[in-house]
Amino acid sequence: MHATVDDIRTLDDLRRYIHQTLCAKENLVADEFAISEVRLTRGGELCGLQFCVRGPRSVRLAAIWAADRNAVYLYDAQGQRYAKIRIARQITSASRAPAA
Repeated sequence: MHATVDDIRTLDDLRRYIHQTLCAKENLVADEFAISEVRLTRGGELCGLQFCVRGPRSVRLAAIWAADRNAVYLYDAQGQRYAKIRIARQITSASRAPAA
């Protein structure tokens, strides 16, 4: 079952949604291409996450979750932003991201 924006409640939901969305952009099989994640901090506090899927032929897709705006910015293989998605439910800081 594919995740939708309305299904996002936790950081795990966010990771799944972004992974599926990025893989779908370049017709990649999600089970074959892992997603990496880097914490973005400001003043020592989590302010967002950067996600990256590396595919074949140097394909690199990325997404940024901005915690303060609760929005996801999606970037294609050329580095061009192709979508901005607002997440309806706030993902709380109680759902901490793993240290990078």
